[in-house]
Amino acid sequence: MSNPETPDLAAKVRSLPHRPGVYLYKDRFGRIIYVGKARDLHKRVGQYFHPSRRQTADRKTQALVESICDLEYHEVKSEAEALLLEGKLIKEYRPRYNVSFRDDKHFLLVKVNLNDPFPRFFLTRMRKDDGARYFGPFAHSGALRNTINLLRKKFHLRTCHPTLPGETDFKHCLNHIIKNCSAPCVNKITRAGYMAQVQLACDFLEGKSGEWVAMLEKEMQAAAAQMDFEKAARLRDQIEDLKQTSEPAKRFVRRFERTSGNIDPEQDMFELQKVLELPEPPEIIECFDISNISTTHKVASMVCFRHGVPDKDNYRRYRIRTVAGQDDFASIAEAVRRRYSRILAEGYRRPNLIVVDGGKGQLSSALAELKTLGLTEQPIIGLAKEREEIFRPGQSAPIVLDHGVGALRLLQRIRDEAHRVANGYHQLLLKQRINESRLDDCPGISENRKKLLLKQFGSIERLRRASIEDIAAVPGIGPKLAQGIFDFLAKLPKRGPSPRSEESEYIPGPNDSGDIIYRLNE
Repeated sequence: MSNPETPDLAAKVRSLPHRPGVYLYKDRFGRIIYVGKARDLHKRVGQYFHPSRRQTADRKTQALVESICDLEYHEVKSEAEALLLEGKLIKEYRPRYNVSFRDDKHFLLVKVNLNDPFPRFFLTRMRKDDGARYFGPFAHSGALRNTINLLRKKFHLRTCHPTLPGETDFKHCLNHIIKNCSAPCVNKITRAGYMAQVQLACDFLEGKSGEWVAMLEKEMQAAAAQMDFEKAARLRDQIEDLKQTSEPAKRFVRRFERTSGNIDPEQDMFELQKVLELPEPPEIIECFDISNISTTHKVASMVCFRHGVPDKDNYRRYRIRTVAGQDDFASIAEAVRRRYSRILAEGYRRPNLIVVDGGKGQLSSALAELKTLGLTEQPIIGLAKEREEIFRPGQSAPIVLDHGVGALRLLQRIRDEAHRVANGYHQLLLKQRINESRLDDCPGISENRKKLLLKQFGSIERLRRASIEDIAAVPGIGPKLAQGIFDFLAKLPKRGPSPRSEESEYIPGPNDSGDIIYRLNE
């Protein structure tokens, strides 16, 4: 158990600078267990170890302090930079004592595609390689939204959605009348003139906002002198938003010296090659896991890592179809068979390494399927959770690595991601089943009719939105029963959006920004 008065730790706390930054707490295994930001590192970190704070802290904070054996910090220029770096590090390490920022949601960016006929500025959370220009990320979302509205009004930029607006769009728009838009849709401004305004807006987002802020400050002082305090307060808020938005902030790229807590995916990949004696670095690793909490909705996940980082476009999820009861070995075998039979059929590149979550039994089941498919030379291992033992085909004794070794930490990240995806899919299907069970209480609906309705409409929510005629068109459902189903569903309280059906792509909701796509039904 950690002792905060340990000389090394106490000395580090006393030596912290009075500067903004991010601090990382580590346990006795060197694992990062908490990431926090501070306006003043010395004061903020010191608070954790103050006797009065420790006595009044909640149990979670007390447990955190008792687990701290070491700390690391990174000094930055401003509190905004500290917030950005904190979010990045929490997503990277997923510390057990952090709650915020652990999802896949990113800070806001401003995007403008200068190749469009008349570009417009809008907000996004994902930076893509699409030829557009991006500004940010920005730590203060409210200030950014207000600033973008000011930019549009100041430079008369359009807000309409069409790529090439026309007269039809102009008829339904009032922005030109109130002088907030230069109306390129009806040639009120040339493209060259509009692009000049766009460039001025880009210059502002790059930090060239001094003249504009100075102008607003003069207007604020003049309004205050004329006793127009409402206008002065409004201008004051606009100035504050502009300063927060235009404050320079770095895009952080982790290039710190490697310690037991840092992640270096490429280095971990080469370490794994040496440990497993692979012929080449495992650039593509695929890992399988089973979620088999009950006999209902047995599912498997397959996650893919490229160059040591997640390749989320190639994640896969499976409903186990051929296995009766709880049988992890047979479930792993089915998922492996379906995955690599399709790989062979469609000529996709095979992974450099396959990882199976489990011990000798799961590994043997997966290996048997690979041999049946003719993939006898395919590298594959099993990773058992209890002692993090690595099992290899033909080797009775497992490999046991120190927890600080990068090769093992890479395998743990892959295994944990597969576990997360499998459990998430299992919970999704359970929610879907609970939603579908509402039809059981509908008069005249047998199990067979329920299956026909769900097959036709895909979900209860789609059935709820269907007309009586559409329901009556389902085989076995006449007009009278369709009316009864329609009336029954109309009386039910809504339970929020239903999970999407298994046949479609599923894009997770609150935990993402549109970049994680699971392709189903391999």
